[in-house]
Amino acid sequence: MANDSDNDTAFDHDAPPSKSQIKREMQELQALGERIIALDPAVRARLPLSDEMLAAVEETGRIRSHEGRRRHMQYVGKVMRKEDREAIRAAFEEIDQEHVQRNAAFHRLERLRDQLIEDDAALEPFIETHPHVDRQALRQLIRNARSERARNKPPASSRKLFQLIRDTAGL
Repeated sequence: MANDSDNDTAFDHDAPPSKSQIKREMQELQALGERIIALDPAVRARLPLSDEMLAAVEETGRIRSHEGRRRHMQYVGKVMRKEDREAIRAAFEEIDQEHVQRNAAFHRLERLRDQLIEDDAALEPFIETHPHVDRQALRQLIRNARSERARNKPPASSRKLFQLIRDTAGL
């Protein structure tokens, strides 16, 4: 009996993947290809892609037919089999992490802008941290933003204040 179960286990490891498994893998590769195609060319250049893959990605932009695009995406999935998927996923992870960090930095700047508008005590620490800031413009934008807020006006000065803070902080 033990021999039968050993044979079953050996058979399971030697069996080729099912059609469903192959289809799922191809769909995953096509989805990864779609994500690569959707990237900005400057960001795409950071990915470790072969010349064949780059040519397939560029060709996608010229295809207008829905059915043609569907078939081309199958081709992209086929080309993706030859690519170093782990390196591509690692590059995507790095790009995603940079995006998260950039968003967090912008949220910090937005909170800083709101603090400057709401509290006079926040101005001096900001000036001490960034001594090269144009103090007159900073104070004027804070005053204008407060005025706009009090009069329920569009936040034009608040946007300009954010830009000044962003440029001062070097982001």
